Amino acid sequence: MRKEHGIKARDIAVVGVMIATMEAAKLALSFVPNVELVTLLIILYTIVFEKRICFVLPAFILLEGCLYGFGLWWVMYLYIWPLLAGLTWLFRRIESVWFWSIFSGAYGLCFGLLCSIPYLFIGGVKAAFTWWVAGIPYDLIHCASNALLCAVLFVPLKNVLLAVHRGRRAS
Repeated sequence: MRKEHGIKARDIAVVGVMIATMEAAKLALSFVPNVELVTLLIILYTIVFEKRICFVLPAFILLEGCLYGFGLWWVMYLYIWPLLAGLTWLFRRIESVWFWSIFSGAYGLCFGLLCSIPYLFIGGVKAAFTWWVAGIPYDLIHCASNALLCAVLFVPLKNVLLAVHRGRRAS
């Protein structure tokens, strides 16, 4: 039996739906500061669709820049979302919803710290530290909302994504 190489039309369609779902989820919750589903979706997409996340993230990040402008926040997205996918890849075999809820919450808590990195180069240690500390209340909201959303949605969303991955209807 010959092994097929390359990307299939179905893969392209699934990747497109993944990008659209991330963008729609981001937009749907954009009125609530630091409450988002993108973290959970990247975690699940990395676990279920594995290396296809490498197609999703660049397209999602580029789409974000096209829709909202290519500001400093966009530069942060260039490393924040791939870092999340990379860390998820390392732990992808862990099945515990509690692990992923804590992981997701911790990532939300660290988000501001990660976002302060460009300020280190622009304004030095003081600027980066000040920017990070000023955002800690928002990081706490980000932490709690990520953990809660993951605890509630991880299993049902993973089941739907696994059904899609296997080419079946979700039941």
